[in-house]
Amino acid sequence: MTKDKVKGAFKNLKEKMGYKNPMQAPRLLKAVVNVGTGSIADAKKKELIGNRLIRITGQKPASRGAKKSIASFKIRQGDSVGFQVTLRGQRMYDFLDRLIHIALPRTKDFRGISHTALDEMGNYTFGIKEHTIFPETSDEELKDVFGLAVTIVSTAKNKEEAREFFTHLGFPFGVAKGIDKKEKGKKEGQKGKK
Repeated sequence: MTKDKVKGAFKNLKEKMGYKNPMQAPRLLKAVVNVGTGSIADAKKKELIGNRLIRITGQKPASRGAKKSIASFKIRQGDSVGFQVTLRGQRMYDFLDRLIHIALPRTKDFRGISHTALDEMGNYTFGIKEHTIFPETSDEELKDVFGLAVTIVSTAKNKEEAREFFTHLGFPFGVAKGIDKKEKGKKEGQKGKK
């Protein structure tokens, strides 16, 4: 994904969304990658997760501390419970390019990502079960596989605008006639009531 594709959003979406000014078109602000480590006491495992995040994102992750002490989980306030990386500019574009064109298609039984994960503020959040879909991570050490959450923040004003924008950028949304399992279940439930 290049900046040109983001800049081309106005040209491609102006008729559909009724834009009159290029400044109305949505833009990408940042991509945030989160990994929760929980109460892992093993310092080597936490270091390994941090190192793999560096390889995946190209940036050193920030450690995130626990907000509260929870005795049953043996966590004290301030203990490291995860990592976060905030990507902006060229690093963000490079990461999203690798995510869309290389990593996601490598997912087992990949049929597209859900469009229901868009929020009302134009952001898109989805989870990745295994970090090994990124080619930067070595496939030799498969015992320490972890998941991560990716949030892409845009300036889109609502869900519909965000969906059109992310589709224009090439995000591989599922092709089940635009209906996800939740929506399909609701429709079947309504038919049963009649």
